[in-house]
Amino acid sequence: MTTKPSIDLGPSLVSSPTGRLRAAALVSPSAAIVRARAMPGEPAPVFSRALEQHQILRATLQYFGVETWVMPPADDPYAAAAADAAIVFETGAAIARPTSMARRAEADRMRTEFARIGVNVLATVAAPGLFDGSDLLLAAGTAFVGVGARGNELGREQISAIAVAQGYRVVRVRLAADVPSLRAVASAVASDTVVIAHDRLDASAFAGFATIVLERGEDFAAGVLCIGERHVVADARYRTALSQMRKERIVVEAIDLYDFTKAGLTASQLVLPLQRT
Repeated sequence: MTTKPSIDLGPSLVSSPTGRLRAAALVSPSAAIVRARAMPGEPAPVFSRALEQHQILRATLQYFGVETWVMPPADDPYAAAAADAAIVFETGAAIARPTSMARRAEADRMRTEFARIGVNVLATVAAPGLFDGSDLLLAAGTAFVGVGARGNELGREQISAIAVAQGYRVVRVRLAADVPSLRAVASAVASDTVVIAHDRLDASAFAGFATIVLERGEDFAAGVLCIGERHVVADARYRTALSQMRKERIVVEAIDLYDFTKAGLTASQLVLPLQRT
């Protein structure tokens, strides 16, 4: 982010978790992405392709009226996962404290950028708490907190308290041991509907929501980015899942994000929503 936003973010930021996306932050991938641990059965990411895919992701958001700011790359394979650094609520943001020590500076850098663009910081996950932002999924009045390989109990307690203060009820979601993040396998696509991966999390946590359960083998297809009610950006490689979502009257914008998927990163992790209405 190098310039001040051309729109006034104002006091109301993410007023609805599935509302129309108006503004978002991204972090450009760096050459370090080739060092990411590839998901089982996948080759290593290719930096030039990841960079091109990231540019297409940004162009897609801009096409749908989303103002975007791209922060320069950091020297970490997973730094493009902008959503790990913070969570934005209606009245301000919570700064995360990523599990990986190498990524802690990303949260500090996001705090600095928030000061530049006028995003109020409500709270920060404090040491020794650990919490990665993409392990929190907001849907209607519920904050789903992922319980998996990342983070610790103190971090989850802190982020839960922040969410409660913002008017959300908190529900814990247990994840399979090898799931990289909650938002890689679950996404809110409408005020009453969540897309989830089959057998990769505790589906009972989503009681009260309509669920679109994707077929085995297309787990990361659930990591879509909601850009409006029943309107998402998704990875084009998951044809069965895309067809399934469209049958459920979800409008899907399919783009190539394969070199991020290889590293376990999904559209929902690559974009940090700053404003929704």
